[in-house]
Amino acid sequence: MEATTTLLEHLNNDLASVVQLVRQSLVQISNGRRGAGAGVIWRDDGVVITNAHVVRRQSPEVILPDGGTSSAQVLALNSDLDLAALKVSAESLIPFEVRDSKELMPGEWVFALGHPWGVPGAATGGVVIGFGSKIPENPRPHQEWIAVNLPLRPGHSGGALVDAQGRLIGINTIMSGPSVGLAIPTHVVEGFLLEAEI
Repeated sequence: MEATTTLLEHLNNDLASVVQLVRQSLVQISNGRRGAGAGVIWRDDGVVITNAHVVRRQSPEVILPDGGTSSAQVLALNSDLDLAALKVSAESLIPFEVRDSKELMPGEWVFALGHPWGVPGAATGGVVIGFGSKIPENPRPHQEWIAVNLPLRPGHSGGALVDAQGRLIGINTIMSGPSVGLAIPTHVVEGFLLEAEI
């Protein structure tokens, strides 16, 4: 019993450390009217990815991991994919390590990071249910998703879905049912950026 308790304590500490580490690559985005969403630092040159529905004006304000603020330029926006790419002027940004979301397996432990109900850098844990376009109650039948058994609340949108190693696997987007959250896979984000030549 003692060995099991020690193992669980180590696992708990390891996962908490992962969440603490990846918060340095998470930003908060103000749309100027209706609260805030989240965004992920994609590249160290200031490229930030979020949901299109989070960006409601051409110069959204971004709160950086160090607490500083920066106006952002909208580089590209695709409402069909619900993705937007922003550019912020800041130094020493730490981007997420990106994992190929096609490698995911159902049952993998994941965390959704964002700012739900205004709580900064909050983390919610769950597991991968499935992925692809054949998701029940798919809000966009031709789009690929990662389905996870965790709730995504207002403020999670545009934030990071990460694996147990802290690698970015998706962008938190929408709920599909009472306890199923949907995230846009990283390979869809990469396709979006390639098409936009960013």
